[in-house]
Amino acid sequence: MYPPELVAPMKADLTNAGFKELVSAAEVDEVLNKKEGTTLVVVNSVCGCAAGAARPGVKLAINHIKKPDNLVTVFAGVDSEAVAQARKYFLPYPPSSPSMALFKNGKLVHFLERHHIEGRSAEMIAENLKAAFDQYC
Repeated sequence: MYPPELVAPMKADLTNAGFKELVSAAEVDEVLNKKEGTTLVVVNSVCGCAAGAARPGVKLAINHIKKPDNLVTVFAGVDSEAVAQARKYFLPYPPSSPSMALFKNGKLVHFLERHHIEGRSAEMIAENLKAAFDQYC
């Protein structure tokens, strides 16, 4: 578990951009059991690829004309209960952080694993997400 003072700015990076932070399994269930609309879940992380590509990329993507109805985030290594519950909805994908999952009408329709994020630019992440938003949102 990471100290709260260490992760606070990393959490704020997304919450200041409009993401709702989920910290419990019940909160995750409430959001991901919705059968209408679209939801983007970002599994945030302390790693360098989260700081260099994932968070900047997703912030670029949500400025797109088409974007999800709901923007939520859970933080790996901090909000363990919420992350574990979210990962149940991500199956069959293995645990990965950072990662991003797009749901439409309660179904997982697009997923970016860490290996899709690592070594890529924020712009590449944004383009991938914007293409998914165009298709599903």
